[in-house]
Amino acid sequence: MKKIAVITATRAEYGLLSKLVTELRRFEGKSFQTHLVVTGTHLSEAYGNTVAEIERDGHRIDYKIPISVSSSSPMDISDNQAEALVKFTDLFLKEKYDGIVLLGDRYETLAFAIAAGNTNTPVFHLCGGDTTEGAIDEWIRHSITKISALHFVTNEDSKRRVIQLGENPNNVFNYGSTSVDNIISIANMTKHEALQSIGMQDCKYAVCTYHPVTMERACVSEQMEHFLNVIKKTPELQFIVTKSNADMGGAEINSILDEAADKIDNLHIFTSLGIRRYLSLMKWSEFVMGNSSSGIIETPIFKIPTINIGNRQRGRLQVKSIINCNTDEASIKDAINIAMGDSFRKMCKTVKSPYGDGCAAENIAKKIHEQVLNNKVEIMKKFFDLEERN
Repeated sequence: MKKIAVITATRAEYGLLSKLVTELRRFEGKSFQTHLVVTGTHLSEAYGNTVAEIERDGHRIDYKIPISVSSSSPMDISDNQAEALVKFTDLFLKEKYDGIVLLGDRYETLAFAIAAGNTNTPVFHLCGGDTTEGAIDEWIRHSITKISALHFVTNEDSKRRVIQLGENPNNVFNYGSTSVDNIISIANMTKHEALQSIGMQDCKYAVCTYHPVTMERACVSEQMEHFLNVIKKTPELQFIVTKSNADMGGAEINSILDEAADKIDNLHIFTSLGIRRYLSLMKWSEFVMGNSSSGIIETPIFKIPTINIGNRQRGRLQVKSIINCNTDEASIKDAINIAMGDSFRKMCKTVKSPYGDGCAAENIAKKIHEQVLNNKVEIMKKFFDLEERN
């Protein structure tokens, strides 16, 4: 029996892994099994207890592993990683997986990858090679790449970077992003249904997410003041804001949002919307605003504008429908004016996503199954040297 595990610790990550879990489990039988391991903020009341969403989707959960999600200081982050390292080392020693699927670049994901390395468990990594220069995700992502045996990148630029990091091209596959799969298959609520599901009537609105920029020392409260002032001064739009993640500074952002919710009439705060509702609301919005990767990867597929605030996503592959702006009030307001302009909105209808054709999950699952079943996964890696250029 060959056995792998898919590990999810956050709502955003689960949204990108859900369809892959479904596709992998199509191969389940006497010779192959896929475990789903749920941990992190999924099991935290403060972050919406989003394990309930996974259960509603009908996915079998094989393990629930609680780890701390406190994120107020660097010591909190290190404590969380240490706890995750110990608990997941124990899991990997017990189950002896033939591989684990990890997505992205979060600090706890690095702990999972190290635990896998310590137990000779192959890592199959999604979304390597991307660049987000404003967050610690940048060095974490590249570190996980070096631990991993198989790489499933989302675009050709990222594929080139993974190979540049010394990974064998034969182990690097570009099938696009599973987020494109989600948009095709999941974002199926009408505008009325999506708004009604959160207690809102028909209106013009924007969808927003604001995360801490972990590689900056800028004042979070000052940035949030600018962000909220713009919302307050744009009464012609409603702003649907999902809370921040568990990065350091995220709890402060969420506290500021909670305090502002009763003071700003057109501000609507949600701990988690769930992937189907989130993408459906995005689909019918005037624009998406904030600093989440969803504004870079998912939003352009809907042919609507993105307002990308600050440096968190700097370096990530972008299309012309993305408006980059600074964190100050004037810059954000100018970006909204551009996003609402007829000429820019017309241009957005012409953009083409560089992140795949909507078959990523199916292709990734097939490749993982093939590699594992045929014993093609190598833990020992030789550094792949690029040929010298003249």
